[in-house]
Amino acid sequence: MSAGEGVRASAVVFVAAMLQVVVVSSLAISGGAPDLLLVSVVALGLLRGSVPGAVCGFTGGLIVDLLTLETLGITSLVLTLAGFWAGRWAETTARSRKLAPAIAVGVITVLAGAFAFVLHYMLGDDVVARLALVTVLVPTLLANLVLAFPVYLLIRAAVHERDVRELATEVEVVV
Repeated sequence: MSAGEGVRASAVVFVAAMLQVVVVSSLAISGGAPDLLLVSVVALGLLRGSVPGAVCGFTGGLIVDLLTLETLGITSLVLTLAGFWAGRWAETTARSRKLAPAIAVGVITVLAGAFAFVLHYMLGDDVVARLALVTVLVPTLLANLVLAFPVYLLIRAAVHERDVRELATEVEVVV
């Protein structure tokens, strides 16, 4: 990734984090709110790969943690893993698939919600499983799926993704 691409990706993450904290988090729909930053990090992971996806996730999560004064590091860790998972999936199998953004956003939204619940539980926070994993997660999942394609296309245009993609011909298992 060149310096110009890095600056564009950083700008996308910063804008998505600010919009998430200021605007999107207050749009509660049936108990859950869309997670624009998660969708943006997944899109960047799909477009750029696992390491840039993880870096973008960490940066965006750190911005959100600092702005909301929540427990420092939880959002960063969750979004780092989300960006890495999306990028790794794109590097191995998903680059040529038309539904890759929707599949990645759906799966990673569920995994991120479950992982955030586990982290909060391990830190001793009072978290109700039904509230975190059903009441909030289902509307958030539906809202993120609605945002998946428009955000993916917008970010692809913003970071100037090339149409020529190098597909993985094989995957090597390292033990």
